[in-house]
Amino acid sequence: MQIAIGSDHRGYNMKVKLAELLGEFGHSVTDEGTDSVESCDYPDVAAAVARKVASGESDRGILICGTGIGMAMTANKFPGARAATCHDEVTAEICRRHNNVNVLCLSGDLLGESRLDNLVKIWLETEFEGGRHARRLDKIAEIERQHC
Repeated sequence: MQIAIGSDHRGYNMKVKLAELLGEFGHSVTDEGTDSVESCDYPDVAAAVARKVASGESDRGILICGTGIGMAMTANKFPGARAATCHDEVTAEICRRHNNVNVLCLSGDLLGESRLDNLVKIWLETEFEGGRHARRLDKIAEIERQHC
């Protein structure tokens, strides 16, 4: 799987670990920044990752900032990107099964690195259920077409 990753300064250290982890899982990784712990603006990074996912250039994206919330807000501005903030394995699984989330947003401040491995593994391996959930995603896509 081709995965675009990115972080702001608060998520930088976790992003470095994440890139290694994804490689160990056998995925190809594109790093969209940032390249240090120097302060930067998260919308720039989120836009770069969401653009790659929405265009199909990357299969999925993972973003990390202080809480994950700002990254999710920005990524969801791109039609076709479905971003969600997850803090545990349950939300990581459900967001894939029910919402087909293709951009995972994580908290560099609140999520311990010990949970990162399992949470990301579950998110990567969980399949979308389709059915009634697909109908709902179709409605979201229609809203995007009408308003974007």
